[in-house]
Amino acid sequence: MALTEIDRELLNRCLAGEPASWHDLVDRFLGLFVHVVHHTAHARSVRLNPEDVDDLCAEVFVTLLDRNYAVLRAFRGECSLATYLTVVARRVIVREMSRRRMAEALGHVNAHHSALDMASHERHEVQRIDNRDEIQRMLADLPDMEAKIVRQYHIEGRTYREISDGLGVPENSIGPALSRARAKLRGKEVKL
Repeated sequence: MALTEIDRELLNRCLAGEPASWHDLVDRFLGLFVHVVHHTAHARSVRLNPEDVDDLCAEVFVTLLDRNYAVLRAFRGECSLATYLTVVARRVIVREMSRRRMAEALGHVNAHHSALDMASHERHEVQRIDNRDEIQRMLADLPDMEAKIVRQYHIEGRTYREISDGLGVPENSIGPALSRARAKLRGKEVKL
């Protein structure tokens, strides 16, 4: 599909810095960007909350504004503006999703924990143990910090984030600590 006259005019107005042109561009393409966010998240099996959608759309708009509309200036008009912006938006969204997951994997979890940031924790969370005797046996031979993590998770029912905030340990170290504790309990049961 070719560049429409409406989009050509809108693009020229934005690049010329005319008043209200940016607002018109946002109004025209926001729905498209929201669709691209949802489609990309679905394709990558990432659950999003409304704040994530807003953040990812904002990243797309920041990219469009960056360096005096460099992305818009690079548009050659060989396809529709919507097609071009879809490709740009998808690249920005994939990059941002990857950046967030990498930051989480490295332990650089931001204060703002969105569903996107928490999605991988939900997949890896250790199943809670309901049997208090089993938990007490687990606590007996654990180092102090691991015992605190086990107690807060299994007895107090706290989330990884709450434990991390309360104990000052990286959030991504809690699951491995719980797994080690459970493995130690299994090792004790085998010896009995």
